[in-house]
Amino acid sequence: MSQPATDASRAGVHEASANVLYADHITIRFGGLVAVSDVSFGIPPRSIVSLIGPNGAGKTTFFNVMTGLYQASEGTVYLDGRDLTGLKPNRRAALGMARTFQNIRLFNLMTVEENIMVAMHTHLRSGVFSTVLRLPRQRREERAAADAARELLHYVGIEKTQGELARNLAYGDQRRLEVARALALRPRVLLLDEPTAGMNPRESAQFNEFVHRVRDEKDLSVLLIEHDMSVIMKISERITVMDHGHVIAEGPPEEIRNNQTVIEAYLGKAGGGARKTTQS
Repeated sequence: MSQPATDASRAGVHEASANVLYADHITIRFGGLVAVSDVSFGIPPRSIVSLIGPNGAGKTTFFNVMTGLYQASEGTVYLDGRDLTGLKPNRRAALGMARTFQNIRLFNLMTVEENIMVAMHTHLRSGVFSTVLRLPRQRREERAAADAARELLHYVGIEKTQGELARNLAYGDQRRLEVARALALRPRVLLLDEPTAGMNPRESAQFNEFVHRVRDEKDLSVLLIEHDMSVIMKISERITVMDHGHVIAEGPPEEIRNNQTVIEAYLGKAGGGARKTTQS
């Protein structure tokens, strides 16, 4: 006979249904080290949420649990109310979770267009048989995928690079290509790991505008880890702050900016002056 649901489990199910992506009481252990301790975190529909904290706060580890690179020691991750426990990153991607990486991971010896088409495989229906024989259905699907790839390149503003090898792109264009490839998965939630790293202030400002446009036009939610506090304060609708594996604050940017605990743990004693620091 099944046990009645506890108040905590009912609350978790409710939060999972109210958020596009929800992590319910996540704990992550590596041997005797607790990297993340009992963290719950939700991303509402059509929102831009940032996750910040000092070095060693557990942000990247938590991010990797959300995307399936790590499995949680305790707790559950939900996407649109679906329990993702045990699902690998490719299955999570197929269900609507796409990410970029702090260190750009492109297929450098493939063209820009090919990089995007690779990401479309989860939505293609042609099997090995039709692909090998180049059946009409497979050729139509390949043409449609190439057209969609070119549309995405135009959308992110690098359409003129479609025949270039990915490794030959300028740094900022490589960042945009990585986002275009993530969008090719048709995600419900887009997870960006330090997307403005290496960008100058003008490029960062342009990227901020781009993220808001993607959210509005593609009807998705965005989660960022970002080291540049000036970017975080401008782009975020809500900020969650971690320190030593725990959530220490959560709220809108102005509230976080003036939170004394956050100031001491992350921004420094001076408070108002946002500074840059490398995160993990």
